[in-house]
Amino acid sequence: MTISAKLSRHGHYAPPTEYPHLTSPWSGGGIGGASHIPSQQTSRGFTQLRTSEGCRGSAWYGPRSDQPARALKSAGVRPSKSRGQNFLGQPGVATQIVNALLIEADDSVVEIGPGLGILTERILNAGPRKLTLVEVDDRLAAALAARFGGDARVKVLNRDFLMVTRSEFGGECLKVIGNLPFSVAAAILRRLSDYRESVVRMVLMFQREVGERIRALPGSRNYGALSVFSSLYWQIINHFPVAAGSFHPRPKVDAEVLTMEPRRECDFNAAEEPDVRATIRAAFSAPRKTIRNSLAGGLGVDTNEIETALELANIEASLRPGMLDRSQLIALARILRPATSLACRA
Repeated sequence: MTISAKLSRHGHYAPPTEYPHLTSPWSGGGIGGASHIPSQQTSRGFTQLRTSEGCRGSAWYGPRSDQPARALKSAGVRPSKSRGQNFLGQPGVATQIVNALLIEADDSVVEIGPGLGILTERILNAGPRKLTLVEVDDRLAAALAARFGGDARVKVLNRDFLMVTRSEFGGECLKVIGNLPFSVAAAILRRLSDYRESVVRMVLMFQREVGERIRALPGSRNYGALSVFSSLYWQIINHFPVAAGSFHPRPKVDAEVLTMEPRRECDFNAAEEPDVRATIRAAFSAPRKTIRNSLAGGLGVDTNEIETALELANIEASLRPGMLDRSQLIALARILRPATSLACRA
């Protein structure tokens, strides 16, 4: 197992322009688990991990990760609200999350924010060829390195996921799993979209509201820009809720787990992508206005030009943006390309 050197602190992450409300740095935390090394539970609820042949270092002793309060105290970590650190403590939920990833023997898995490691043991027990743990918290990363140090399949990156490059995953086909903090969940999803050619399946946990927005359909209450951006690149295969009481400290809202797979056939080419993004941003810049007015204001284009484009796309100018699906917005982007190109350069 290897552990990376931590980069210098990066300050606040500048999110993609399609997510202007995101201003906080991603900060890991969230999900944690028990070690893959054979263990014995003591009478006080602590786990004694036995070293096996070939393991480096000494055995790890500490509270079980399904007892997050004890485990955090042992690691000297106080959960941070600003980092969105809520640690899963329900073994049954952890097993359900890992099972959804459908891990096979030749898989390379990336876990975002492993925290205390409650998913990590289950991932390793499923038998992947390689597991990369990306954890920004120094103390949690050190604990993970000590805990899983006997397994050559494991690599720990003590880093902000948003600062990790694709090359650090070895250019392999990846399965991705993790609990994403609300403040930057959309930015992480956007980064994963950049890696979509290397990703075969993802199981990600979001705040319930965010998960509902990601999987929302046109015309529904939660449908918006995040729904459209997500649907450009991903298909939602399954979803299930996780109660707030499953975490420590207990958050104010429930969570939702989404199983996602990339769309293998994109509805637009690489040259059109900036225009598609600009059109979606403009369309939902004023979601309560008509599509005509929101596009005109968002792109800085005369309403007559927008009305002509809508007519060519066979879209009623009086519709609200939330009634348009992905294909209609892509069609509009192609028609409005000169205008959207200017917006992309702005």
